[in-house]
Amino acid sequence: MVANRKIMRKPSSGISNARPRSRTLTAVHDAILEDLVYPTEIVGKRLRHKVDGSKVLKVYLNPKDRNTTEYKLDTFSSVYQKLTGKHVVFEFPLQD
Repeated sequence: MVANRKIMRKPSSGISNARPRSRTLTAVHDAILEDLVYPTEIVGKRLRHKVDGSKVLKVYLNPKDRNTTEYKLDTFSSVYQKLTGKHVVFEFPLQD
């Protein structure tokens, strides 16, 4: 279940308060990501730039929820890419 969110354009004039932070592209994509993995929480994000110029967002989920969400990771990735057009990889951080 993902909420309906609206992205507003950058203001054409020099006024910086023309649009709220919650309506920016970055904020909307972050909110979609949070909604997508809702039962678990995101503990870290890394943006990796590859040599060919592509970007991959690595999202680290809470390791406590590994048993309940591990089989959903491919689904999360494909749904997020379909909604935003960004490539994302979901992982659980290594525990020492």
